[in-house]
Amino acid sequence: MSVELITEARALADLCRALAVSEWLALDTEFLRERTYRARLCLIQVANREIVACIDPLAISDLGPLYALLHAAGIIKVLHAARQDLEVFSGLEHLPAPVFDTQIAAAFLGHDDQIGYGALVTAVTGVTLAKTETRTDWSKRPLTAAQLEYAADDVRYLRPVYESLHEQLAARGRLAWVENECAALGDPALYRIDPDEAWRRLKGGADLPPVSQQVLRALAAWRERAALARDLPRSWVLRDEVLYELARRTPDGALALASVPGLDERAQRRHADGLLTAIAEGRRAEPLAIWNRAAPLTGAQAAQVKQLMAEVRALAGRQALAPAVLATRRDIERLVRGADPAELWHGWRADLLIPALVPLLSRTA
Repeated sequence: MSVELITEARALADLCRALAVSEWLALDTEFLRERTYRARLCLIQVANREIVACIDPLAISDLGPLYALLHAAGIIKVLHAARQDLEVFSGLEHLPAPVFDTQIAAAFLGHDDQIGYGALVTAVTGVTLAKTETRTDWSKRPLTAAQLEYAADDVRYLRPVYESLHEQLAARGRLAWVENECAALGDPALYRIDPDEAWRRLKGGADLPPVSQQVLRALAAWRERAALARDLPRSWVLRDEVLYELARRTPDGALALASVPGLDERAQRRHADGLLTAIAEGRRAEPLAIWNRAAPLTGAQAAQVKQLMAEVRALAGRQALAPAVLATRRDIERLVRGADPAELWHGWRADLLIPALVPLLSRTA
């Protein structure tokens, strides 16, 4: 089936009318984010059983008909590893719903929980996809025939993958499980940007004393706002390691700033006021630790974790599920440290895990 390139508003409206009768719609995007804070949407691929099309958002200013289609409650939007694509649309305030994520679905049928699209296509259809355009610049025009075919494959094969997974899940009574998991992807809070929460992206804050942790928190919020305002990647504003040095040294003036490793003269000139203001804010805050480092597991606890993880893998094998779908190692460590199992797992997970794990935990305590 040939791929149609949509570059005009009238053609987009015609396409969306044709797709509006679909029960489901395969969806993918190509974007660039190396030089910007937000991903720049460069191509949108869609398909149903009869149509495969690539929509050029750089050529069409009004994508309203497409956004209406992506919001249609009666059409399931099928994506693979949907989180990044949904994040792109959330930045445009047009979050597709409802969603069926084939990566999530595959994990409920025993595939690896992080299985890639190409590997899943091969597993379901036997087709090996080409990888010729993995590093292409999707913002350049005109797009070549090879680029369009590569992009179209990302939805062309979603069709048989979706239908196969859907059929298997229905046969095993797991369709509702997957639908519930995928519904969580539609929560706008997942994609909301809150600069005051930017510190959560940083690792290693627990190595700093509480005052420096508060300074690092304030610096992370400042950098997030600066990156947003200038539409630049965070690291282009200031690298993580420089934020750590600033938090560790807490300079209180331009002269002290000049001695911070990694903070070059250009960054000092551009950001001095913002940095010093953020550092002062952090120093004024109540000196509470916000990065928490859990105490190392004892030998007995480590043995419990090993035994319980083995049981999770065995149970997952018996149920033909990816182990991470049932429980993560972090879940098991929390259980061993004393967390209430009923708070860790709910619904079908609780039905499977609690009877299997709690008796083992009590015997090895």
